[in-house]
Amino acid sequence: MVGRDRPDLCQTRKADYSSQKKEDDCRHAEFWHLAVDFSARSKRESSLERILMPHLSPQTLTRAEQRAILRATADNPRDHLIYSLAIGTGLRLAEIVGLNVGDVYTTEGRPRNRVRLRPQIAKGGRVGDVFLPDALLAKFRRFWRHKASRREGLLPEDALLCSQSRTRISPRRVQFAFRTWQVKAGFDRLYPFHSLRHTAVTEVYRRSRDLFLAQRFARHVSPLTTTVYTHPSDEELFKQVRSLNC
Repeated sequence: MVGRDRPDLCQTRKADYSSQKKEDDCRHAEFWHLAVDFSARSKRESSLERILMPHLSPQTLTRAEQRAILRATADNPRDHLIYSLAIGTGLRLAEIVGLNVGDVYTTEGRPRNRVRLRPQIAKGGRVGDVFLPDALLAKFRRFWRHKASRREGLLPEDALLCSQSRTRISPRRVQFAFRTWQVKAGFDRLYPFHSLRHTAVTEVYRRSRDLFLAQRFARHVSPLTTTVYTHPSDEELFKQVRSLNC
């Protein structure tokens, strides 16, 4: 009897083990799906929070700092034009250094009111129109004479902004110079070059209070990207804090 019962006992144990394994696999699969779903939901919520409610506004120069950097570079036509162009148009660094003479000037040497960004230099290859403020047009007229005096190329395909060797200036050289000029201008903190773009977009929104106008100026694909500029700027915060009684 005992010998005949042993196979039945083994089969029962195997069946119990198989059943328990299936239950464990089901629980593990259910837990895995819950974990994946929670992770995906958390990422979506975190991404949406970063878009809609950024913790900090972009770094922007105050109006006093803008005047200071332009005043410090008044005797350097190239660098002065670079910072004026960034503040007045919101162009990115790669877009500024990638400009050719023909992008900004007509064949007669007159500055254009509207600059058409080529896909080769525009972010993501997205072409777009950039309007030049009146103050920039006057500076571009002076810059044409400066380039001519330095015997830099004035053909449409020549680089607009050149280094001392009369070749296209590099982004790294512009960044280094911007840091140097900030020190000379007496800044109490140093900004990255991209802060000039933040400053420009913030100023357009402050003047218009129009999110879609600021979006077009910044050439953002989505207005959600532009919402970061609707938050209080550094200058607005400073104005409120400096008058506190303490």
